[in-house]
Amino acid sequence: MRAPQATRSTALHAGAWWLWALGLAAAASRTTNPLLLGLLIAVAGFVVAARRTDAPWARSYGAFVKLGLLVLGIRLVFAFVLGSPVPGTHTLVTLPELPLPDWAQGVRVGGRVTAEGMVFALYDGLKLATLLICVGAANALASPARLLKSLPGALYEAGVAVVVAMTFAPHLVADVQRLRAARRLRGRPDRGFVALLQVGLPVLEGALERSVALAGAMDARGYGRRAEVPRAVRRTTAALTLGGLLGVCAGTYGLLAQAGAALGLPLLIAGLAAALAGLWLGGRRSVRTRYRPERWGVRAWLVAGSGVAVAALLIAAGGYAPGALHPSAVPLTAPRLPLWPALSVLVGLVPA
Repeated sequence: MRAPQATRSTALHAGAWWLWALGLAAAASRTTNPLLLGLLIAVAGFVVAARRTDAPWARSYGAFVKLGLLVLGIRLVFAFVLGSPVPGTHTLVTLPELPLPDWAQGVRVGGRVTAEGMVFALYDGLKLATLLICVGAANALASPARLLKSLPGALYEAGVAVVVAMTFAPHLVADVQRLRAARRLRGRPDRGFVALLQVGLPVLEGALERSVALAGAMDARGYGRRAEVPRAVRRTTAALTLGGLLGVCAGTYGLLAQAGAALGLPLLIAGLAAALAGLWLGGRRSVRTRYRPERWGVRAWLVAGSGVAVAALLIAAGGYAPGALHPSAVPLTAPRLPLWPALSVLVGLVPA
């Protein structure tokens, strides 16, 4: 697909893309069905192919896909070599077992490798790989610099650090692609361990130069300035933020626990209100203006709402179809694609 041309009038709010991707990730965390997880990956990949631009950060999606495959492979290797806690009766192969001392009981190296254990590891690793791919989709679609402009003033300094860290990976991928293309033009191999070593040093050198230039540019533009705020306001801000976070933790625990469900929701609401008030007061320390503030329009609501809808529908599906969302590995059963959860995942195609 041809990359769309993003302008200020057509560019979508970066927060909408992140809410959409986090909704898909939340849905992936509620199931171990490989068919549903594969459908989530297909939805994320289709939206990225349809909506990403030619910006440097848009090229990082492939790196996240490879990272997810690497995590899946490591999970399977660990299950093959170190065994699995899942009991099984279908033995695939029996490896030589390494005897371990008594203090290492519960851990084994080698031994019987069962089909049930490998299937369980496949489901578990595929879920983690799907989470990484969903995060990679957000990183490829949302401009980190535009997301930074929308952060509250109290989180601005932390947001700068996070955005700089997030932009490091896409630029690193772009540098690797540029250097590999240069090696191919010179008739040199661009794959293999030797080529990786020869490409790695220029990539790290370019990353260091970019970091130093960014630090100098930020210092010249006045990053880190703070306004004079009375001590009482600072103490109130700290109390509200800390109390709000404690309230959110207690409220979440109350909602998850059966004994405290009645008090969970009021504590959660009160904690969120206190934390938001603390963030608003903390934003008074930041001396900055916003040039062309980001607009949250109807398209942003649709994109963010589609991701939230996918998460909500998958969470609701856990109540009426738990067996379909979590196929059994003991005994071995073939996973099936449930109709309504699959249609719920397809709601994530709205941004495309």
